[in-house]
Amino acid sequence: MHPAFSVIFLTTLIGVGQGLFLALFTAQSYALFDLLPQQDGHTFYAHGSALALLFLIGGLVASFFHLGRPERAWRSATQWRTSWLSREVIVLPAFMGTVFLYGAAHLLDWKPAIATLPGGIVVDATVALGVVGTLLAFLLFLSTGMIYACLRFLREWHTPLTVINYTLLGSASGFTLAAGFAALVAPELASFFAGWALIILLLGLVARVASLVRNCHLKPKSTLQSAIGIKHPKIVQKTQGFMGGSFNTREFFHGRSSLFLRSLKWVFLIGVFVIPASLLLAGFAGAAAEALLAAFVVQYAGLIVERWFFFAQANHPQNLYYQSVA
Repeated sequence: MHPAFSVIFLTTLIGVGQGLFLALFTAQSYALFDLLPQQDGHTFYAHGSALALLFLIGGLVASFFHLGRPERAWRSATQWRTSWLSREVIVLPAFMGTVFLYGAAHLLDWKPAIATLPGGIVVDATVALGVVGTLLAFLLFLSTGMIYACLRFLREWHTPLTVINYTLLGSASGFTLAAGFAALVAPELASFFAGWALIILLLGLVARVASLVRNCHLKPKSTLQSAIGIKHPKIVQKTQGFMGGSFNTREFFHGRSSLFLRSLKWVFLIGVFVIPASLLLAGFAGAAAEALLAAFVVQYAGLIVERWFFFAQANHPQNLYYQSVA
């Protein structure tokens, strides 16, 4: 497939926002049970939520560059019963609204008690908003991943690993950013976030390598023989049938060589996993905030490459016919 940078930035930016929110609420949940020190809501949770919201807004803005008629974008939400894209369009603004309310509640110190747990732990409004936001974050990961995983004819995407990778890589990038953010405003939490980022990053590496190994062993179900109904053992396509390009040749093939794709695979494996893991380990051991912030910057750059590779690796069946141009 031909990767669209608008979709690449959409999926990576909202992934960071989702992961950062999950990191913030994870810290609050630990603090609720006195497993971590309490943080000032104005400085940590409110500012962290604002940062997450900026990434989510950036992803939303990027999505409009992929629309032929942006003024009709609202129509994409009308098919929510059958379309994962419509569900994503509905869940994303709902999640953004919840992140905004979560940050605003901390900023205004609006924390009315909702319930009291058996141990005397008070559940306030920010905790309730955090639970709702967590559910919406994972629902958004599911919706985004299923947009691609539900396409049976694109076998590289049609696997549960697609949703798993979107969830793990988005969460890892968010927790990595949280480690750098905490190093600046709440240094006592930097190691906590760096440790979680390392764990999620390791799980993401296992899942991403599993998808790479799976896709390397895929064999097309269709052949030129089955496509045209001729059983001759040797069929060679000499021409596409017309001289110029078309929508099919532009949108369903990336135009790069297999050698380029193999090289790109190692680039994103190093950029997403190896270098950030090394910098996170340094941060976990007490390195300066610069190391943790550098881990996020390198990782996000690697995620852009990884997402480009994800789209380019999907081989549309129509390329069997257009192979003379592809």
